[in-house]
Amino acid sequence: MTTARPIITVLCPRADPGAAPAADQPAELHRPELHLPEGLESLQARAELRYTDADGLGAAIEGAQVLFLWDFFSPAVQQAWPRAGALEWIHVAAAGVDALMFDELSGSEVAVTNAQGIFDRPIAEYVLAAIFAHAKDFAASQRHQQQAQWVHRETQRVQGTSALIIGTGAIGRETARLLRAVGINVTGAGRTAREEDPDFGTVVQSAQLPQHIDGFDHIINAAPLTAQTTGLIGAESLAAVRPGAHLINIGRGESVDETALLEALQTGNLARATLDVFAQEPLPEDSPLWAMDSVTISAHMSGDVHGWRAALAEQFRDNAERWLDGQELKNLVDTAKGYVPRH
Repeated sequence: MTTARPIITVLCPRADPGAAPAADQPAELHRPELHLPEGLESLQARAELRYTDADGLGAAIEGAQVLFLWDFFSPAVQQAWPRAGALEWIHVAAAGVDALMFDELSGSEVAVTNAQGIFDRPIAEYVLAAIFAHAKDFAASQRHQQQAQWVHRETQRVQGTSALIIGTGAIGRETARLLRAVGINVTGAGRTAREEDPDFGTVVQSAQLPQHIDGFDHIINAAPLTAQTTGLIGAESLAAVRPGAHLINIGRGESVDETALLEALQTGNLARATLDVFAQEPLPEDSPLWAMDSVTISAHMSGDVHGWRAALAEQFRDNAERWLDGQELKNLVDTAKGYVPRH
């Protein structure tokens, strides 16, 4: 008697028009309309792979035990959920799972894993680069260069400054380690206050952020988006920051009250903001943030370094091999909390 192979459905984004398929892609996977992950071919001997876009997810998820969200910001899963009766595991090719979660999934037995570990160091490097760029005033140097102006000036020292990292997960911890390596004094903000944390030293309670935020030169949001972190950095906190402080947001845009942020920047209460994420993405062309000299904007790309897509596909393939072998999955998300708990 033969046993049917398990089914792995891969939700893919639409490909850019005219994009060529990967050179090593098997002929049977030639789907020019989709952006397919590379390197999953080894799974075909043990599982049926179904590649689809959001429009076809309802049909492709029927009977599938595994769903790989290569299109990691797609909201299509909730609509297709009534047809996902065989589903056991969803893997999201992103660190944040807020775009995926809905009540029926949270209350189910379906396991959810994420891409923890892929983006930690690149995002930490982005944060460090933002701190140095502000301290050394690279923006002004660029402006003077464009005008062929020789303007000597003094810049700020990074060593000995202080940083509050909101979010004590993997990305926050890697950021803390990197900032401490260059002499920045680091404190964490998380769900529970504690002392003697191995990466942060002191962790203050993020629910009491206005009472703690005023002592820091750099304020870094690395928190996942949950009910507790939505609007966490609001008017009260931004009014309490130390004059000259620099806000760096690499978490989620919805964690920062953008109206209050604009006011804090316009009044000068906040000296600078480096923003990689926004409540609405892409950031609308009429947003006043674009025109502010005190703001640096990037397009939700702080963790996207060369090779990141290949690393994401490899991470899923390795976890899928574990699942097929009956082993424990890596990066299991606590669906009630919305992130991978630290053990």
